[in-house]
Amino acid sequence: MTEENFFDVIVVGAGISGIGSAYRLQKECPDRSFVLLEGRPNLGGTWDLFRYPGIRSDSDMHTLGFSFKPWKAAKSIADGPAILDYLEETVSEFGIKEKIKFNHLVSSADWSNEKARWTLKVTNRETGETTDFTSNFLLMCSGYYSYKSGYTPSFEGMEKYSGKIVHPQEWPEELDYSDKKVVVIGSGATAVTLVPAIAEKASHVVMLQRSPTYVVARPDHDPFAAFLRKILPERIAYYLTRKKNIFGQNYIYKMTRKDPEKVKEKLLEGVRMALGSEFDIKRHFTPSYNPWDERLCLVPNGDLFKSIRKGKVSVVTETIQRFTQNGILLETGEELEADIIVTATGLNLVTLGEVDFKIDGTPVDFSQTWIYKGLAYSDVPNLISTFGYINASWTLRADINSSYACRVLNHMRKTGTQKATPRLRESDMDMPQRDWIEGFSSGYMKRSMSEMPKQGDREPWLNTQDFYKDKKMLSRNTPIEDGVMEFAKIER
Repeated sequence: MTEENFFDVIVVGAGISGIGSAYRLQKECPDRSFVLLEGRPNLGGTWDLFRYPGIRSDSDMHTLGFSFKPWKAAKSIADGPAILDYLEETVSEFGIKEKIKFNHLVSSADWSNEKARWTLKVTNRETGETTDFTSNFLLMCSGYYSYKSGYTPSFEGMEKYSGKIVHPQEWPEELDYSDKKVVVIGSGATAVTLVPAIAEKASHVVMLQRSPTYVVARPDHDPFAAFLRKILPERIAYYLTRKKNIFGQNYIYKMTRKDPEKVKEKLLEGVRMALGSEFDIKRHFTPSYNPWDERLCLVPNGDLFKSIRKGKVSVVTETIQRFTQNGILLETGEELEADIIVTATGLNLVTLGEVDFKIDGTPVDFSQTWIYKGLAYSDVPNLISTFGYINASWTLRADINSSYACRVLNHMRKTGTQKATPRLRESDMDMPQRDWIEGFSSGYMKRSMSEMPKQGDREPWLNTQDFYKDKKMLSRNTPIEDGVMEFAKIER
């Protein structure tokens, strides 16, 4: 090990979470050395990986953007390239880019209790060389899904299909869908983004879904933000718009829990207004579940609905029997012909970036751990990770996590301790095991829930999915020494 490969803190990932963590470390822990290890050749995470047509945010940029860096563009629902530009601007403005080591893929992390250090196996993807990086503290900002491949169910007859099958996560840059018949399988956020974008050039697009999703139209501009920009300094206008949107996100989610039928009717009323009474909304846009049992899908300016009204897009709600040479055969016997089939069928969730974790050589099974304050794990020292909200913008959670991490680091410096480990109290031993995220039935979540940590029924063993509760739980007004987070020195 060379000294240049030791850092007080290692941040894994240079997407939104990693960049935000780097900013907090510079500002709130200026005495700590750190590095960002990014396995890809570029920063941006999701916004660099996904290159499919129409890629955009499904949260407003006043909350998906950083609290410390105002979003200045006119559109509040932004496309992928605009978000990447924003991230590039951020790392340049705050001197973060020189802290990033690109093409450095972390494969394993082994904690030594004796040394109070993590040792990471890191492969340089340009040279193929594997080296060790060590640190006292680890911030995992590697996202929530596998970057290797998306999720595609195994459909009978796929090998017989003569056209092109594409998953949005591996979109070929050279794919030409002009004047082609395209079938998009799925009705989630990716599908409703892709379909209207492809429809601009394709001869026709079919959105084929097994069951409907709640789809909400909203403007891609925020008139409140535009008004405030005219009368207030940029930073204040951004701050107030952000506060307004955080409140709005939280209010809508709470209403779906309190009065789901009322919210459901309001959402369906919006679809009826967009598509007209002659469209079969009950079949194609009325889910069997309540709003926010799965994620709501946003369509800026109603672009999906406009494509349907123009006849460029059809929605088919039916089960696939099998693929054929020319397309897809449905259970009804109808065949959908397609030159290209897009499987917008989801992601593969992973725990902590598919890194193999060990403590003193013993593998860590995160499914057997308890989540601490939504960011750390029982009996796992000096590790904080970020998994953003499913019902609000990812960055909201990432920001309060990184601030809390800095509080822990500063407390360790102040007390001369080298280890920070969440431990179950005696009174916690009888806690019921609850799913890591409750009340959310999306397929990608259900497929992976057994691999995730558990939450309990009391603080701090909760993963609330509530920004206001989390902000209070992680705030400077709550003590770091809470009787659960154990701070310790190296035994000499």
